[in-house]
Amino acid sequence: MAAPTAIVVQQVKGPFDAVVAGGFDFTWAASTLTDGDTFVCTGREVLLVQNTTAGALTITVTSVSDEKGRSGDITSYSVGANGFSIIPVGLTNSQGWKSAAGTVRITCSAITLKVAVLRLPAGYPN
Repeated sequence: MAAPTAIVVQQVKGPFDAVVAGGFDFTWAASTLTDGDTFVCTGREVLLVQNTTAGALTITVTSVSDEKGRSGDITSYSVGANGFSIIPVGLTNSQGWKSAAGTVRITCSAITLKVAVLRLPAGYPN
């Protein structure tokens, strides 16, 4: 198995950051089917998922063993037709989702399942 594709993590504006045109926008990325996708986890990330088709599609989040040796993948989570999901696996620094390399790994069932990883500002909430 080859290395997963890195998802670009997008920074969320803080409550006192300057606002410019397009400053609150984010972009969706097509998922990678063959080897999955990964993102760097600081404990402040949320994973957004958009299904752009008329049928249900699935996403899997691969877990890693925690300090007790337990794991629990989110296996084939169904995102409904033209639906959206928010998966908070990046909102932790605990073992379980975040690998020793500091990343979270996902695999989607189709490239029409779009993903975006948003990172909350440092120290948020203040």
